[in-house]
Amino acid sequence: MEQAQIGWIAAIIIGGFAGWIASSFMKSDTGLFMNILLGIIGAAIASFLFGLLGVSFGGWLGYLIAGVIGACLLIGGARAIRT
Repeated sequence: MEQAQIGWIAAIIIGGFAGWIASSFMKSDTGLFMNILLGIIGAAIASFLFGLLGVSFGGWLGYLIAGVIGACLLIGGARAIRT
């Protein structure tokens, strides 16, 4: 497998864990696909926001932390919009 393919697979797996942790933490029942999506998008958003503050995460653990934080922000934002 090429390096790019391995990177995408790792992002999906880590994003899934991040989304699952965030949904457990936020008491949200979103389903497996949505957990993966929230984790991946959350990691991208959190990495961007932390980058603006001069904080960078490295490696899979950093991506996981950023994904959990970002997914929690997304879940909270979705709840605020729905209410």
